[in-house]
Amino acid sequence: MKNWRCICTLLTIACSFAFSIAVAALGQVGKQHPSFERLTHRMDVDVDGAPNAYGPPGKRTLDILQNAHYLNRDNKKIVGYLIDEQNRPILQGQNDPFPGYYISQTAFADFENKNERDPRRYVDARHINCVVRGSAARRRGVKVGDFVSVYSKRTHKSVFAIVGDTGNPTGDEGSLHLLQDLGYPFHDGKNDAVEIPEIFIRFYPNSNPTHQFFFTQAALDEAATKLGLDRNFSGASR
Repeated sequence: MKNWRCICTLLTIACSFAFSIAVAALGQVGKQHPSFERLTHRMDVDVDGAPNAYGPPGKRTLDILQNAHYLNRDNKKIVGYLIDEQNRPILQGQNDPFPGYYISQTAFADFENKNERDPRRYVDARHINCVVRGSAARRRGVKVGDFVSVYSKRTHKSVFAIVGDTGNPTGDEGSLHLLQDLGYPFHDGKNDAVEIPEIFIRFYPNSNPTHQFFFTQAALDEAATKLGLDRNFSGASR
């Protein structure tokens, strides 16, 4: 009889423990990461980080050299590609993706890759959904590498992305892959743009504290899904 009572007691304790774990797990699932949304005034195509974004005259590139300057002004600092001490562009080598092209950089980078002259260290705008962090997002605690969700009122598509770059105070820029993933028929960063307010960005501040870097959109989507982030914009104004 005593043995039976001991068994019942142990079973009760085990069930209570399992119930506590289940409740805690449900709490974690139901817990949503803090976020906020903004409607962009426009969205220009950003190709920074793509290894064929910029290059010497005569090279077939995704963008023009003027757009590599801060605020797209020739008299401003070059922010789109690496330069040496004499302000000369640093060229990719024979083992790089586009030998002879400039090395286009982004603010968010693969910190495990210490070689700043490796084009693979930066967020490739051709393959990764990313947005540029503007001043308003920075003031609200958004860091490069943080996750975002993006929605187009025109195409009714929504996707996951990351904050991949800085340099535009408005934040009204998105990578070539992002705009293509949203359904826009864009091909480069020279003239393509969404010219009216129709794209929402939902920011998740401090959602990537380990600075996880992504080489494929599939890996980015998987990480955002595991975090329980939301790309449902059913409440967005239409």
